[in-house]
Amino acid sequence: MLARQVQYFLAVAEHLSFTRAASALHVSQPALSQQVRQLEESLDTQLFDRSGRSTRLTDAGEVYLRHARAALQALQQGQRALHDVADLSEGLLRLAVTPTFTAYLVGPLVEAFHRLYPSIRLHLRELPQEQMEALLLADELDVGIAFEQANAQDIEARPLLMETLALVVGDSHPLAGQTTIDARVLGKESLILLGSEFATREQIDRYCRQHAIQPRILMEANAISAVLEVVRRTSLSTLLPAAIAANADGLSALALEPWRLERTAALLQRRGGYQSAAARAFIEVANELARATPEKTHSVVNTCKP
Repeated sequence: MLARQVQYFLAVAEHLSFTRAASALHVSQPALSQQVRQLEESLDTQLFDRSGRSTRLTDAGEVYLRHARAALQALQQGQRALHDVADLSEGLLRLAVTPTFTAYLVGPLVEAFHRLYPSIRLHLRELPQEQMEALLLADELDVGIAFEQANAQDIEARPLLMETLALVVGDSHPLAGQTTIDARVLGKESLILLGSEFATREQIDRYCRQHAIQPRILMEANAISAVLEVVRRTSLSTLLPAAIAANADGLSALALEPWRLERTAALLQRRGGYQSAAARAFIEVANELARATPEKTHSVVNTCKP
């Protein structure tokens, strides 16, 4: 009964309306109001101020809300643990990755995981890191692959592999065929870059500021596939993980010298959260794949066998 009362309390706190909360829960408003009243009586405190036109939390309600959310999350984790099949003959993995990893890392990783655990269902999402962390904290994701610098305090980031960004050019570009480029002359290149909403762009901008490089940005795009297609068909170049060029036709990657543009890819999870058997198995596969990957991540191979 208490779990239901907490659920009803959280619904009213979210909607700040008994009517809307009852509708969302598909119960009658009198039944919901009765359960919340019983909860208040058991706690001997008023959780909602119902005196005005709208419902609002009291100070005590605000305090109780934090604990109620944590309690419900713990109950949900317990339910998942009961249904978790340790032999991995079934199960669900909820995975999210940031966009650049979709272009080259997800394929080999999912291939290796599915080969070992073909009965595990996989829900895969491409998300910016901030949204990924929020869903991890809400227990709506099991694992994320993003960058080591986590934004939220309760997110645990475990290093996975070092990723190198390079100047990516098309086969018809004058620099095609070279393996390196002096970063100090990078400002002479006409660039197409990902937009500012991408973590990759933030890292590129920081790199340019650190080394006093003035990039000539002629185009921006919000999709990696669009950037690559423009690079293939024009004289524009871009800055992306070297591994993307290695796995794409018509593109070459030039390492930046003398300052490499590197970042650490990481596995993200909620600190102290329940870890399902499927999540543990996936993390093991990911780490094995990373260990089998050469130091230069543009050599990520599809034949790693965890």
